[in-house]
Amino acid sequence: MIELYHADMSTCAQKVRLVLADKGLAWESHLFNLRHRDQHRPDYLKLNPNGVVPTLVDNGTVIIESTVICEYLDDAYPDPPLRPAAPAERARMRLWTKWLDEVLHYHTGVLSGSIAFRHQHLARPADELKAYIAGIPDPKRRERQRQQIERGMAAPQFADAVRVFDKFVTDLEAQLEQTPWMAGHSYSLAEIGYTPYLIRLDELRLWSWMDDKPHVTGLYERIKARPNFKAGYLDWKNQAYVDLMAEKGAEAWPRIQDILRGG
Repeated sequence: MIELYHADMSTCAQKVRLVLADKGLAWESHLFNLRHRDQHRPDYLKLNPNGVVPTLVDNGTVIIESTVICEYLDDAYPDPPLRPAAPAERARMRLWTKWLDEVLHYHTGVLSGSIAFRHQHLARPADELKAYIAGIPDPKRRERQRQQIERGMAAPQFADAVRVFDKFVTDLEAQLEQTPWMAGHSYSLAEIGYTPYLIRLDELRLWSWMDDKPHVTGLYERIKARPNFKAGYLDWKNQAYVDLMAEKGAEAWPRIQDILRGG
């Protein structure tokens, strides 16, 4: 039996749900509310000491870290395969997922938190908010969240996040001018890995970033047309979160344009 500890709007959880759906695997859901700090419960920390989602349990075997989980599922349940057969394309896929883990994921948290999710936190009573921030185990993540909540787009990391996303969509457009998919000639764990981040730009009403990137837009449309998109994302979409991101993202676009112009 496959069990998944996840959250509805978590980008990392979305990746794993997309793989499970693509492979037609049945699984048992353990849905967490991250704002209620379900991920910091002592019983869950025994499974995942990092206090993050997702965590996969497959017949008693615990797997953490979303990229590792996706690769595990492709190894354990290889039909249909989600890694290219050609070594060069497989290497390109891994370079994409490596950069996602090491660079883009962090900056997605900055972008989303500074624009939209800070408002969820600011609606809390002051003592509850203080306790929430103090309860974040990773001190670097704790400080980043504090700055985002308190300062929003004035947080020191925000401009860097905008520039990182600009590099991402520019590099992706360049790749798709050469190959139909991110790694080469087939849909792979590269698309699955980046799907939640394209969704996030869409949710934040920042798709104007793609006005001069038709290949990225085309990729996103093909991704949304795949059967796994509904089970991996749409079936779990939290409309309250989406509405908040749409409202605040529309307000953020002028500031993002200013940063991109060097302001």
